[in-house]
Amino acid sequence: MSDKIIYSADKIFTGTKWLTDHSIIVENEIIVDVLPTASIRTHVHQHICTSLVPSFIDIQIYGAHNKLFAVYPNADALFKLYDYCCNGGALHFCPTVATNSYEIFYQCIDAIKDYWQQGGKGCLGLHIEGPWINKIKRGAHIESLIHSPKIKEVKKLLDYGKDVIKIITLAPEICSNEVIELIQSYNIIISAGHSNATYQQATKSFDNGITTVTHLFNAMSSLQHREPGMVGAVFNHQKVNASIIPDGYHVDFAAIKIAKKMMQERLFVITDAVTKTTKGFYPHQKAGDKYESNGILSGSALTMKKAVNNLVEYCDIELDEALRMCSLYPAQVLGLNDLGKIENGYKASFIELDSFY
Repeated sequence: MSDKIIYSADKIFTGTKWLTDHSIIVENEIIVDVLPTASIRTHVHQHICTSLVPSFIDIQIYGAHNKLFAVYPNADALFKLYDYCCNGGALHFCPTVATNSYEIFYQCIDAIKDYWQQGGKGCLGLHIEGPWINKIKRGAHIESLIHSPKIKEVKKLLDYGKDVIKIITLAPEICSNEVIELIQSYNIIISAGHSNATYQQATKSFDNGITTVTHLFNAMSSLQHREPGMVGAVFNHQKVNASIIPDGYHVDFAAIKIAKKMMQERLFVITDAVTKTTKGFYPHQKAGDKYESNGILSGSALTMKKAVNNLVEYCDIELDEALRMCSLYPAQVLGLNDLGKIENGYKASFIELDSFY
């Protein structure tokens, strides 16, 4: 027998439009109908809400509650990360590990498997950022670990992380075509980042199947009038998506306005959030509303709910679109056709808007 639950709300944002005085009918954690509340005859297991919106998806976040995932590659760190994400409205997330040793990557893969086996929720898979990036655009990444990868080491990692690794951020100009094709053959999303690619190199990589760019503007060749760089290539390419960190420190809010006008629905949000730690390669320390490592900007203190607020308040982006940038668009980037909307057949993954906005 299915377990039917009804969520009734004054307003529901489906991902495309607002509905007034409607209810979401859920069976076995799947949305089976969205109806006017007045048409529902039974009110068994009914939850009364003010406003419901699709839950957020954060595909780049490193740790929470003083448990940086790379330092504590275990299930407990992921449970803490899930708690942090949920408090910010992101019921789904990709734990992320920056340039590190392969031993740490393997331990993080094992931790995610253990988390899933323990019934851990929300984790969509691992995001590995580096070490196959450009040293010139390394940011806070550890230079001694950055390198151009060989086929053998890439295949070993991909085999070990099969069905766990979801995204790899790399610099396309330092990776061979064979490496790119190998990663793509494992159905792993390649995101270009920490890259000094020219406009031509970046455009070619997008034409060859790289679909996403990591934290637009940060750690990449910039838009110049005689050398448009990766930023220019992102603006001019109609198929590539890009994440952005709307905390006001990684990117000026005016630059986000410009990027939004250029990219429209191709621009989506990540928090890039880290947590305080004194261990490992990245001793993140809180500096106001951001984090620094070895004196370099290394991560944000954002939550997704704060990101929505910033987009609306400082970037002149309508609430509907700000919500999509944190839910529907990340889902589309990940190829998830059952998240990001409140519609029949989608997962029952939504949050109360009035709880934070």
